[in-house]
Amino acid sequence: MSIGDLLTLVTLALAVLLITPPLGRYIHRVMEGERVFLSPVLRPTERVVYGVCGIDETAEQGWKGYTVAVLAMAFVAIVTGYIAFRLQDVLPLNPAGNPAMSPDLAFNTSVSFETNTNWQNYSGETGVTYLTQAAVLTVRNFTSAATGLAVAVALMRGLTRRSTKTLGNYWVDLTRGVLYILLPISVIGALVLVWQGVPQTWEPSQTVTTLQGAQQTIALGPIASQEWIKELGNNGGGFMNANSSHPFENPTSLTNWLEIFALLVCSFSLTYTFGRYAGNQRQGWTIFAAMALILVVGAAGAMHVESVGNPLLPAGIDQSLGNMEGKETRFGSAVGALFMAATTGTSTGAINAWHDSMQPIAGLVPLFNMQLGEITPGGIGAGMYGMLVIGAILAVFIAGLMVGRTPEYLGKKVEAFEIKMAMLTALVLGASILGFTALASVLPEGTAGPLNVGPHGFSEILYAYSSQTGNNGSAFAGLTGNTPFYNVTGGLAMLIGRYGMIVPILALSGSMAAKRRVAPSLGTFPTTGVLWTVLLIGVVIIVGALTFFPALSLGPIVEQLLQNAGVVVQP
Repeated sequence: MSIGDLLTLVTLALAVLLITPPLGRYIHRVMEGERVFLSPVLRPTERVVYGVCGIDETAEQGWKGYTVAVLAMAFVAIVTGYIAFRLQDVLPLNPAGNPAMSPDLAFNTSVSFETNTNWQNYSGETGVTYLTQAAVLTVRNFTSAATGLAVAVALMRGLTRRSTKTLGNYWVDLTRGVLYILLPISVIGALVLVWQGVPQTWEPSQTVTTLQGAQQTIALGPIASQEWIKELGNNGGGFMNANSSHPFENPTSLTNWLEIFALLVCSFSLTYTFGRYAGNQRQGWTIFAAMALILVVGAAGAMHVESVGNPLLPAGIDQSLGNMEGKETRFGSAVGALFMAATTGTSTGAINAWHDSMQPIAGLVPLFNMQLGEITPGGIGAGMYGMLVIGAILAVFIAGLMVGRTPEYLGKKVEAFEIKMAMLTALVLGASILGFTALASVLPEGTAGPLNVGPHGFSEILYAYSSQTGNNGSAFAGLTGNTPFYNVTGGLAMLIGRYGMIVPILALSGSMAAKRRVAPSLGTFPTTGVLWTVLLIGVVIIVGALTFFPALSLGPIVEQLLQNAGVVVQP
């Protein structure tokens, strides 16, 4: 790993650390309806939205009402998206004449973008039109991200409010998240990308003559406007099939740095927002530290492995740049691994290098990141509510067992109902990932998908369902996913991974909101400081390891052991 690669990691870490307090404070003020510097410009628009949609911004919802609103939004969005994809061949803004999607692909794609997954079983250049890119996919990039933010804020309110039955108003939270947070930052980010050379045009694809005299079609479109929100909102779906490795999506080292920064910034900033809700900023910094340590260790390990190269290649092959298979020369092997760790530590799923080409132990990093529930720091909102429930609630339960008293978090007792909801949240991920992986590993429709045989072929299947259940969207791209089997089962995995977590988390939020705070005592376990951070990390890692170690052993771990022994698995 070069000094430049290390500087990329360090400068990103410092930038995220510096932006977290001001952005986290801003998010808190926006979501609580306080006046911010954009209020004079955006408040009139916000009022118009409420008036047109019939929303009473002063009316709050209980956890059941909040849940129904989230699910209703998802249902309407998925149905309308499905219809748009099925009819896109006859709708306007289709200069390339792209065909309509098949029923199973339209289902998978509509579910994918509504669940913030952005799994793509189609090629971006030929699978959708300018209309569906802009009016369906880009819009979903905003609304799905804002939904995750809204649910996280509802959980924060539930954990910190006292003796109340309400968590806020989903429609208000959704509107504010889009209008004040995602949209302004995305406008600025898109303009920066245009400055760096990312196209933003409605012109059709251009056919040009290459230096060798051949004809080549160059895809164009409104790329910059989708590129920034796909990173900021932890969506990840590329306008181009090659995603952020394509020079029209990510042309320079500066845009690469900015895109990694964008996919990390909101999720980490929400830890500061949590501290504001808790009235104790140390609560937020503790969550930040746990998330950051897991992410940095995984990223540094993957960067080192990829910078060393592939030991199975003959000695005469120059590997001074590391394992360059599937990498972009303008970014390099180590930075490709850094992007991989960041995009799977969040729920983004964008790529600037092919994950399928990583060394086995490096490929384990994104797999485990997703299997932890993508809480390091996870998607915008989704990572925060995952860490608070899978990490914090389960950790205080374990700590309570150690000291022999009812566990408490933020001054509230964590009782049987909350533990049941937390365990349901944790178990639903494992059930979906391992259940669908097992099904695909034994059915002919499933085993026809992987390109490779042996451990790596199994890893391709495991990665697909880890990614879709975790609402990530990246892939070990050797898997042929555009089949009825993978489209349908993948769509179901995405729905389970998104709403199988959101529903019990909102139920837990409602239960905690109704509780009174109890005064701390000598037996109260502190939820700040080094000891709590270590316990939090330990619980997250152990829960993930106990659930997924057997499956990982059949995939990347055994593949790495075979590579160490000099064994190449032949088809």
